[in-house]
Amino acid sequence: MRLLALLFAPLAALAADKPNVIFILADDLGAHDLGCFGSTFYETPNIDRLAKRGTRFTQAYAASPLCSPTRSSILVGQYPARIGITAPVCHINPVFLNKELVKDGPKSRVLVANSISRLKTEYFTLAEALKEAGYSTAHFGKWHLGHNLKPEDRYEPKDQGFDSDFPHTPNAPGPGGGGGYLAPWKFIKDPTITDEVGVNIEDRMSKEAAKYIAAHKDQPFYLNYWAFSVHSPWNARADYIEHFKAKADPKNPQHNALYAAMVKSLDDGVGRLLQAVDDAGIADNTIIVFYSDNGGYAYPPKKTDPEGYADIPATSNLPLRSGKASLYEGGTREPFIFAWPGKAKAGASSDILFQSVDFYPTLLSFVGLKPHDGIKLDGHDQSKALLGGDSPRDRVFCHFPHGNASRDSVMDGFYAGTYVRRGDWKLIRFYARNDDGSDDLELYDLKNDLGERHNLAKDKPELTKELNGLITDFLKDTEAVIPKLNPAATKTAQAPRDPLMTWKNRNCDATVKESILTAKGTGPSPFLGVGAGLTGPAKVTFRLRTATGGDSHVDLIPTSGGKETGVITFPYSAKGGEWQEITVDLPHKGPAAIMRLYLPHAKEAVEIDWVELKPTGAKARRWDF
Repeated sequence: MRLLALLFAPLAALAADKPNVIFILADDLGAHDLGCFGSTFYETPNIDRLAKRGTRFTQAYAASPLCSPTRSSILVGQYPARIGITAPVCHINPVFLNKELVKDGPKSRVLVANSISRLKTEYFTLAEALKEAGYSTAHFGKWHLGHNLKPEDRYEPKDQGFDSDFPHTPNAPGPGGGGGYLAPWKFIKDPTITDEVGVNIEDRMSKEAAKYIAAHKDQPFYLNYWAFSVHSPWNARADYIEHFKAKADPKNPQHNALYAAMVKSLDDGVGRLLQAVDDAGIADNTIIVFYSDNGGYAYPPKKTDPEGYADIPATSNLPLRSGKASLYEGGTREPFIFAWPGKAKAGASSDILFQSVDFYPTLLSFVGLKPHDGIKLDGHDQSKALLGGDSPRDRVFCHFPHGNASRDSVMDGFYAGTYVRRGDWKLIRFYARNDDGSDDLELYDLKNDLGERHNLAKDKPELTKELNGLITDFLKDTEAVIPKLNPAATKTAQAPRDPLMTWKNRNCDATVKESILTAKGTGPSPFLGVGAGLTGPAKVTFRLRTATGGDSHVDLIPTSGGKETGVITFPYSAKGGEWQEITVDLPHKGPAAIMRLYLPHAKEAVEIDWVELKPTGAKARRWDF
């Protein structure tokens, strides 16, 4: 025992004056799902209190719009494109460790990446680096970077630098809390972990983490609290649901009481950690990071427990476009709080660019360490920037070589692609999405178009070419797997999409060229019609340009018993000259099967960039021509 004490004494002395590190990672939490980030529905007093202790960062990004790739980027400081974990498949069997395209049959129009299914043991993780420097290390919560199938496997937290993990879930570490978050927990196989029926996993897990903090207050520690919340399955404490049900307002984009209850349980857990730090008297010497692994789930949550919430989008990331699994801003922009009393500015906010790959070099720098020689890092040391200085980062990349080949996916932007953001400009390259199999490019000015509604790729060809070149260089440097058109695809799979995207032209000619629909009247009252599928009030917004403008209207065709019952007209006016966004309220309370958009001019050409139909309290449908 004396010999062991002598052996470990140098490590203890080395770490004695180092700050503790607590890394809180929420799962699927959106950029505006916290009170301190603008939510007026969710209640997050504890996380808001953490924000008052430190600095909020409003332009922080995950390395991927899905969880496992971002988690790997945090632990090793590399982009998922380089690591090869590009999808949340680290719970599947067998183990797959090669970067390559899927070997798909003739039905798939686009070949996407076959993601690696484990974080390789060759990496020297953040936990291993801190442990080497004398830190005690512990992982609480979701891992989803691999589990062991054989005795010689080394993919679980204890194999990747953590002294302990809770709950230990070998052979059952699915994407979320399989079976639900309320005890008894089906996804936890440890027979010693038993709790009263109905206890939330965040309550139990945060209590264990608080015990760890108390037991290690006299020695530096690195604690991962990687919450299961607020990923599916969709269930929560009944009393919390009733609380939010009473205050839900359908006019608020965030109004799903079940999701709000899940957010509150997450906040409860964070509150216990903060209280444990305060009780231990170590707040001034403890770095606390709060982050999310990808964007909020801005879609109807399907099956819920209890029932009644499946048709209400779980959350809203507005004004950001889309959410989880999307390459638009809602998919990768995250809430980021950095707290270190006496070091980080309290109650401040910052708009520096930050990305999850930056945590590895930044946290090492804060504790006085440098990465090992020979380790390839994509992250920047942002230690000065997090304390109020300038950031060395002027661009972020995201490579997501997966997704649905349809432009009409429920998850807007869930398509194989890569983006670069440099300054306020963001270019997205969607692979093989054009009818001829070429890549589709979308350019957005985030300073003036945060919702990514106006694709300026055609208007700024030189900038588009320059940013696309940055994407090409990034893909080459990271040796990324790049999706491509499937040469074996059947004629059916390769068939070009309907250029009008199910819209029908009546008394007008309509063509689509370079993503713009141009309609010109050939008879009286020309219009474009589409199936509306409405069950109540909605609003339609469209981007339109015409030379001289004019007054026009949108018609709804109500239905009863499957039969048309008449026409209801809603007027609008269009100005001549420049592009304009026009919104028309459709306050009809009953079902409507068809919507008709009448042109503002009977004979003059009218250009339409896109149309979006937003039912009250439901996900919008969008047609990008």
